[in-house]
Amino acid sequence: MARSGLRRVYFMDELRGFLIIFVVLYHLLYDLTVIFPVEIPWMFSPWMNTLRDLFTGTLITISGISCLYSRSNIRRGFKTLGCGLILTAATYFFIPGQIILFGILHFFGCAMILYGLVEKLFSHIPAWIGFPLSVFLFFFTRNIYYGVVGLGGFSFYMPAFLYGHPLLFPLGFACPGIFSADYYPIIPWVFLFFAGAFLGRFIRAGKAPDFLYRRHFPPLAFVGRHTLFIYMVHQPVLYGILYLIFRGV
Repeated sequence: MARSGLRRVYFMDELRGFLIIFVVLYHLLYDLTVIFPVEIPWMFSPWMNTLRDLFTGTLITISGISCLYSRSNIRRGFKTLGCGLILTAATYFFIPGQIILFGILHFFGCAMILYGLVEKLFSHIPAWIGFPLSVFLFFFTRNIYYGVVGLGGFSFYMPAFLYGHPLLFPLGFACPGIFSADYYPIIPWVFLFFAGAFLGRFIRAGKAPDFLYRRHFPPLAFVGRHTLFIYMVHQPVLYGILYLIFRGV
Protein backbone atom coordinates (compact mmCIF):
# COMPACT_ATOMS: atom_id res chain seq x y z
CA MET A 1 0.00 0.00 0.00
CA ALA A 2 2.81 2.44 0.73
CA ARG A 3 4.69 4.53 -1.77
CA SER A 4 8.16 5.78 -0.92
CA GLY A 5 7.94 8.45 1.77
CA LEU A 6 4.39 7.55 2.86
CA ARG A 7 3.44 5.99 6.18
CA ARG A 8 2.02 2.51 5.83
CA VAL A 9 -1.46 2.16 7.29
CA TYR A 10 -0.96 -1.10 9.18
CA PHE A 11 -4.43 -1.04 10.70
CA MET A 12 -5.95 -1.20 7.24
CA ASP A 13 -3.89 -4.31 6.47
CA GLU A 14 -5.15 -5.86 9.70
CA LEU A 15 -8.76 -4.89 9.05
CA ARG A 16 -8.54 -6.24 5.50
CA GLY A 17 -7.15 -9.49 6.93
CA PHE A 18 -10.06 -9.77 9.35
CA LEU A 19 -12.55 -9.11 6.57
CA ILE A 20 -11.10 -11.70 4.18
CA ILE A 21 -11.32 -14.29 6.97
CA PHE A 22 -15.02 -13.41 7.28
CA VAL A 23 -15.40 -13.84 3.51
CA VAL A 24 -13.87 -17.32 3.70
CA LEU A 25 -16.15 -18.32 6.57
CA TYR A 26 -19.19 -16.88 4.80
CA HIS A 27 -18.41 -18.83 1.63
CA LEU A 28 -17.94 -21.98 3.69
CA LEU A 29 -21.45 -21.56 5.09
CA TYR A 30 -22.77 -20.67 1.63
CA ASP A 31 -21.29 -23.81 0.09
CA LEU A 32 -22.70 -25.96 2.88
CA THR A 33 -26.17 -24.43 2.44
CA VAL A 34 -26.46 -24.15 -1.34
CA ILE A 35 -24.24 -26.87 -2.79
CA PHE A 36 -24.07 -29.51 -0.06
CA PRO A 37 -26.90 -31.02 2.05
CA VAL A 38 -26.56 -28.93 5.19
CA GLU A 39 -29.44 -26.77 6.40
CA ILE A 40 -28.41 -23.49 8.01
CA PRO A 41 -31.73 -21.67 8.56
CA TRP A 42 -30.20 -18.30 9.37
CA MET A 43 -27.79 -18.26 6.42
CA PHE A 44 -29.92 -15.88 4.33
CA SER A 45 -31.70 -14.16 7.19
CA PRO A 46 -31.97 -10.34 7.17
CA TRP A 47 -29.36 -9.95 9.92
CA MET A 48 -26.90 -12.22 8.09
CA ASN A 49 -27.43 -10.31 4.84
CA THR A 50 -26.88 -7.04 6.69
CA LEU A 51 -23.68 -8.37 8.28
CA ARG A 52 -22.44 -9.55 4.87
CA ASP A 53 -23.10 -6.17 3.26
CA LEU A 54 -21.51 -4.33 6.19
CA PHE A 55 -18.31 -6.34 5.98
CA THR A 56 -18.17 -6.25 2.18
CA GLY A 57 -18.91 -2.53 2.17
CA THR A 58 -16.01 -1.98 4.55
CA LEU A 59 -13.74 -4.00 2.26
CA ILE A 60 -14.87 -1.90 -0.72
CA THR A 61 -14.22 1.34 1.19
CA ILE A 62 -10.72 0.16 2.11
CA SER A 63 -10.07 -0.67 -1.54
CA GLY A 64 -11.06 2.89 -2.44
CA ILE A 65 -8.64 4.23 0.16
CA SER A 66 -5.89 2.04 -1.28
CA CYS A 67 -6.28 3.75 -4.66
CA LEU A 68 -4.48 6.74 -3.16
CA TYR A 69 -1.41 4.54 -2.71
CA SER A 70 -1.39 2.84 -6.12
CA ARG A 71 1.04 3.74 -8.89
CA SER A 72 -1.48 2.70 -11.55
CA ASN A 73 -5.08 2.00 -10.66
CA ILE A 74 -5.88 1.17 -14.28
CA ARG A 75 -3.20 -1.52 -14.48
CA ARG A 76 -4.22 -2.87 -11.07
CA GLY A 77 -7.83 -2.83 -12.16
CA PHE A 78 -7.23 -4.89 -15.29
CA LYS A 79 -5.26 -7.42 -13.22
CA THR A 80 -8.12 -7.75 -10.73
CA LEU A 81 -10.73 -7.91 -13.49
CA GLY A 82 -8.71 -10.67 -15.13
CA CYS A 83 -8.85 -12.66 -11.89
CA GLY A 84 -12.60 -12.17 -11.86
CA LEU A 85 -12.89 -13.52 -15.39
CA ILE A 86 -10.89 -16.57 -14.35
CA LEU A 87 -13.50 -17.21 -11.65
CA THR A 88 -16.25 -16.81 -14.24
CA ALA A 89 -14.63 -19.44 -16.45
CA ALA A 90 -13.98 -21.79 -13.51
CA THR A 91 -17.56 -21.63 -12.24
CA TYR A 92 -18.95 -21.97 -15.77
CA PHE A 93 -17.10 -25.23 -16.38
CA PHE A 94 -17.11 -26.78 -12.90
CA ILE A 95 -20.14 -25.35 -11.04
CA PRO A 96 -22.47 -23.94 -13.73
CA GLY A 97 -25.32 -23.68 -11.25
CA GLN A 98 -23.25 -21.21 -9.23
CA ILE A 99 -21.67 -19.24 -12.05
CA ILE A 100 -20.14 -15.88 -11.11
CA LEU A 101 -20.82 -13.44 -13.93
CA PHE A 102 -20.09 -10.21 -12.08
CA GLY A 103 -18.79 -10.81 -8.59
CA ILE A 104 -16.71 -8.82 -6.17
CA LEU A 105 -13.47 -9.17 -8.17
CA HIS A 106 -15.19 -8.01 -11.36
CA PHE A 107 -16.49 -5.04 -9.40
CA PHE A 108 -13.11 -4.21 -7.88
CA GLY A 109 -11.44 -4.35 -11.28
CA CYS A 110 -14.01 -2.06 -12.92
CA ALA A 111 -14.01 0.35 -9.96
CA MET A 112 -10.21 0.66 -10.04
CA ILE A 113 -10.21 1.27 -13.79
CA LEU A 114 -13.01 3.81 -13.49
CA TYR A 115 -11.25 5.65 -10.68
CA GLY A 116 -8.02 5.67 -12.66
CA LEU A 117 -9.89 7.35 -15.53
CA VAL A 118 -11.52 10.04 -13.36
CA GLU A 119 -8.73 10.51 -10.81
CA LYS A 120 -7.64 13.90 -12.15
CA LEU A 121 -11.23 15.11 -12.25
CA PHE A 122 -11.82 13.96 -8.68
CA SER A 123 -8.72 15.83 -7.51
CA HIS A 124 -10.66 19.07 -8.05
CA ILE A 125 -13.47 17.97 -5.70
CA PRO A 126 -12.76 18.72 -2.01
CA ALA A 127 -12.85 15.62 0.16
CA TRP A 128 -15.33 17.25 2.55
CA ILE A 129 -17.78 17.41 -0.37
CA GLY A 130 -16.87 14.21 -2.20
CA PHE A 131 -17.04 11.87 0.80
CA PRO A 132 -20.56 12.69 2.07
CA LEU A 133 -21.84 13.01 -1.49
CA SER A 134 -20.54 9.53 -2.33
CA VAL A 135 -22.11 8.04 0.81
CA PHE A 136 -25.40 9.75 -0.03
CA LEU A 137 -25.36 8.39 -3.59
CA PHE A 138 -24.70 4.88 -2.30
CA PHE A 139 -27.80 4.89 -0.12
CA PHE A 140 -29.81 6.80 -2.73
CA THR A 141 -29.16 4.11 -5.36
CA ARG A 142 -29.12 1.14 -2.97
CA ASN A 143 -32.24 -0.45 -4.47
CA ILE A 144 -31.63 0.34 -8.13
CA TYR A 145 -31.60 -3.40 -8.92
CA TYR A 146 -35.27 -3.48 -7.95
CA GLY A 147 -36.11 -0.48 -10.11
CA VAL A 148 -36.28 2.12 -7.35
CA VAL A 149 -33.94 4.89 -6.19
CA GLY A 150 -34.37 7.38 -3.40
CA LEU A 151 -34.39 7.77 0.37
CA GLY A 152 -37.28 7.49 2.77
CA GLY A 153 -40.43 9.03 1.36
CA PHE A 154 -38.52 10.55 -1.55
CA SER A 155 -38.13 7.80 -4.12
CA PHE A 156 -39.06 7.12 -7.70
CA TYR A 157 -39.02 4.30 -10.22
CA MET A 158 -36.26 4.00 -12.78
CA PRO A 159 -37.16 3.87 -16.51
CA ALA A 160 -38.21 0.35 -17.45
CA PHE A 161 -36.11 0.34 -20.64
CA LEU A 162 -32.94 0.12 -18.53
CA TYR A 163 -33.91 -3.34 -17.33
CA GLY A 164 -33.80 -6.63 -19.19
CA HIS A 165 -30.54 -6.00 -21.05
CA PRO A 166 -27.62 -8.39 -20.26
CA LEU A 167 -25.02 -5.69 -20.98
CA LEU A 168 -26.51 -3.45 -18.27
CA PHE A 169 -26.52 -6.23 -15.66
CA PRO A 170 -23.01 -5.30 -14.39
CA LEU A 171 -24.21 -1.72 -13.83
CA GLY A 172 -26.91 -2.87 -11.43
CA PHE A 173 -29.99 -3.23 -13.64
CA ALA A 174 -31.79 -6.56 -13.27
CA CYS A 175 -32.14 -8.80 -16.29
CA PRO A 176 -34.47 -11.83 -16.19
CA GLY A 177 -32.58 -15.02 -16.95
CA ILE A 178 -29.21 -13.55 -15.89
CA PHE A 179 -27.85 -14.81 -12.58
CA SER A 180 -24.59 -14.39 -10.72
CA ALA A 181 -23.91 -16.39 -7.55
CA ASP A 182 -21.70 -13.55 -6.35
CA TYR A 183 -23.11 -10.22 -7.51
CA TYR A 184 -21.71 -6.77 -6.71
CA PRO A 185 -22.85 -4.40 -9.46
CA ILE A 186 -21.13 -1.10 -10.15
CA ILE A 187 -24.16 0.81 -8.88
CA PRO A 188 -24.49 1.31 -5.93
CA TRP A 189 -21.18 -0.14 -4.69
CA VAL A 190 -18.89 2.15 -6.69
CA PHE A 191 -20.05 5.07 -4.57
CA LEU A 192 -18.65 3.39 -1.44
CA PHE A 193 -15.43 2.86 -3.38
CA PHE A 194 -15.34 6.57 -4.24
CA ALA A 195 -16.13 7.45 -0.62
CA GLY A 196 -13.04 5.49 0.39
CA ALA A 197 -10.96 7.35 -2.20
CA PHE A 198 -12.02 10.72 -0.76
CA LEU A 199 -11.48 9.50 2.81
CA GLY A 200 -8.07 8.21 1.80
CA ARG A 201 -6.81 11.75 1.27
CA PHE A 202 -6.83 12.37 5.03
CA ILE A 203 -5.21 9.01 5.77
CA ARG A 204 -2.54 9.43 3.09
CA ALA A 205 -1.72 12.89 4.44
CA GLY A 206 -1.15 11.42 7.91
CA LYS A 207 -4.15 13.23 9.41
CA ALA A 208 -5.95 10.11 10.65
CA PRO A 209 -5.63 8.91 14.28
CA ASP A 210 -2.14 7.62 14.98
CA PHE A 211 -3.27 4.06 15.83
CA LEU A 212 -4.02 3.50 12.12
CA TYR A 213 -0.32 3.72 11.36
CA ARG A 214 0.86 1.38 14.14
CA ARG A 215 1.27 -2.40 14.10
CA HIS A 216 -1.15 -4.29 16.31
CA PHE A 217 -1.30 -7.89 15.07
CA PRO A 218 1.27 -8.67 12.35
CA PRO A 219 -0.16 -12.10 11.37
CA LEU A 220 -3.50 -10.48 10.58
CA ALA A 221 -1.74 -7.75 8.60
CA PHE A 222 0.11 -10.45 6.64
CA VAL A 223 -3.23 -12.03 5.71
CA GLY A 224 -4.52 -8.60 4.72
CA ARG A 225 -1.66 -8.05 2.31
CA HIS A 226 -2.54 -11.23 0.42
CA THR A 227 -6.31 -10.92 0.10
CA LEU A 228 -6.39 -11.35 -3.68
CA PHE A 229 -4.47 -14.63 -3.53
CA ILE A 230 -6.64 -15.88 -0.66
CA TYR A 231 -9.81 -14.96 -2.50
CA MET A 232 -8.69 -16.78 -5.64
CA VAL A 233 -7.78 -20.05 -3.91
CA HIS A 234 -10.18 -20.34 -0.98
CA GLN A 235 -13.27 -21.45 -2.91
CA PRO A 236 -11.56 -24.32 -4.81
CA VAL A 237 -10.01 -25.47 -1.54
CA LEU A 238 -13.32 -25.26 0.35
CA TYR A 239 -15.25 -26.98 -2.43
CA GLY A 240 -12.66 -29.74 -2.72
CA ILE A 241 -12.68 -30.46 1.02
CA LEU A 242 -16.48 -30.41 1.25
CA TYR A 243 -16.80 -32.61 -1.84
CA LEU A 244 -14.55 -35.24 -0.27
CA ILE A 245 -16.48 -35.08 3.02
CA PHE A 246 -20.00 -35.30 1.61
CA ARG A 247 -19.64 -37.17 -1.66
CA GLY A 248 -16.40 -39.10 -1.29
CA VAL A 249 -14.16 -40.33 -4.09
